[in-house]
Amino acid sequence: METKSSDRYAGSLKVSEEVVTKIAILAASEVEGVTLEEGGKRLTRQERGGLLGSVDKLLGFAPVKAKLYKEAAEVNISVVVLPGYKAATVGENVQRAVKTAVQNMTGIAVSKINVNIVGVRLAENV
Repeated sequence: METKSSDRYAGSLKVSEEVVTKIAILAASEVEGVTLEEGGKRLTRQERGGLLGSVDKLLGFAPVKAKLYKEAAEVNISVVVLPGYKAATVGENVQRAVKTAVQNMTGIAVSKINVNIVGVRLAENV
């Protein structure tokens, strides 16, 4: 497990890749038109809380992977787009939300956010 350290002040701050991953999950799950679940179901607030415990156990796969380098973090995230939303717009919104959240909550610069659209949920019969 990689950690990022900061010695700007009298003490030190260490942030693990797992923490960056959890922040990215929370940020992405709040974006309209996206779900992190492979089946494409919109997660409830309670289910999103469960993501913080064990991501791959809840979903059956790991939708987010974070890597910390010397000067910055890189995040890879897989999402499913919900009906009625444009994939490109959703992807850009995920990038923006994740970058802002990680940088604001950890102080670590984010150099790259790769969003993989792994599916598009089809509209249910009306």
